[in-house]
Amino acid sequence: MLTKRMRKLFLLLAAFALFAAACGGGDDDSDATATDETEAPAAADEDMADDDMADEDMADDDMADEDMADDDMADEDMADEDMADEDMADDDMADDDMADEMSMTPGEGVSVTMGRANWSTGYFQAELYRQLLEELGYDVSDPAELELGPNNGYIAMAEGQMDFWVNSWYPGHLAWLAGELPNGTLVGDHLTVLGEEMIAGGLQGFLVTKSFADEFGVYTMDALNSDAAALAAFDATDPLPGNGIADIFGCPESWTCDNIITAQITFSGWDNLNQTIAGYDAMFAQAVDAANEGIPMVAYTWTPSAYITQLRPGDNVYWIGVDEVLDDSNPNGVEGGEKYDQRGADGSGGYAAIGPDQCPAAADNADGLCPIGWVAADILATANNDFLAANPAAEALIAAVKLSVIEVSLANVDQDNGADPGDLATDWIDDNRATVDAWLDAARAAA
Repeated sequence: MLTKRMRKLFLLLAAFALFAAACGGGDDDSDATATDETEAPAAADEDMADDDMADEDMADDDMADEDMADDDMADEDMADEDMADEDMADDDMADDDMADEMSMTPGEGVSVTMGRANWSTGYFQAELYRQLLEELGYDVSDPAELELGPNNGYIAMAEGQMDFWVNSWYPGHLAWLAGELPNGTLVGDHLTVLGEEMIAGGLQGFLVTKSFADEFGVYTMDALNSDAAALAAFDATDPLPGNGIADIFGCPESWTCDNIITAQITFSGWDNLNQTIAGYDAMFAQAVDAANEGIPMVAYTWTPSAYITQLRPGDNVYWIGVDEVLDDSNPNGVEGGEKYDQRGADGSGGYAAIGPDQCPAAADNADGLCPIGWVAADILATANNDFLAANPAAEALIAAVKLSVIEVSLANVDQDNGADPGDLATDWIDDNRATVDAWLDAARAAA
């Protein structure tokens, strides 16, 4: 206000100076006469004095008016400031009202039936989502109480027996969505795939004993299938020795990867290879022992997992290549078999940026990529449509969560060393509270 007043005062003084200069430049009237030469100058002086006093009075009046104007403006400014303060107070009250309106626990009173897949590398994620939903007030069942393979898991979700899980692997699991229910609808008609839990997070492929591969120079599954000496050495110590076939460690029945491997064998014409289908951890233990002892073996595995810390590419194993990537031709003619396609949406699947030190077959590719034979899977959540429609906060939360493959892998290593998945999830939430709170706020806003 002082600056504004000073500026106005300077303008006022400048105006007076211009006015004075203009008045001071006038000429005397040549026709004017004085009747008393001795009294006329005195009278003129008196008139001028009166004029000066009048001018001073006018100036005083003008300055008084200006001060009143400034006071009025000050009053207006103060009024404006008061109104601004009132507006800010109103905004604060509005924010408080919005906070009151947005429930911190929109899931309160709602029971959620959550499941998990029957492979241990998904336990951490399942527990993490469970605890996040509980922060929203949902009463979530223990995922361990409903542990299923994909063959039953997707049907359970479609029929409403399970609300959701976060252990889907796509595109491999797309085949389950194509299944038909007793009422004639498709499983996928009742389900939604949502979120970005781990996009391209599921690296997968076959590992081969390093010393065996180097001895016989078999760095692809196709080379193993066609090399008689290598096959004989392999068959001598594999799960079914002496049958003339190289029996490789595959997947448990119903994991989908078992179906994909079967399709790969047919598609690639690997007539001398056969998949052993059994409990994964038992097969993996045999595979680790064989690799450490230099005994021939081939085993399917994936990341994120602790498995890759025991079968270590470039150390005791290599990633073994695949000459031809499985397409959608469904070579075994099974329901949904076209979904086993490993080329990926853009056709570039089946290759990974793994160097020849861990995947010798990469050296034969002009682009230096490892022909791993599998597309990197998107690990995502799948949920029942009715559940999502009734619980927008849960849907928003599930859609918001994104996880690091490295952090999930580390959690799997800790779990393999005896840590509880629930404790690991709690620690992760504590370490990432700012990120978690943003997810939860988005969920509350969607309620």
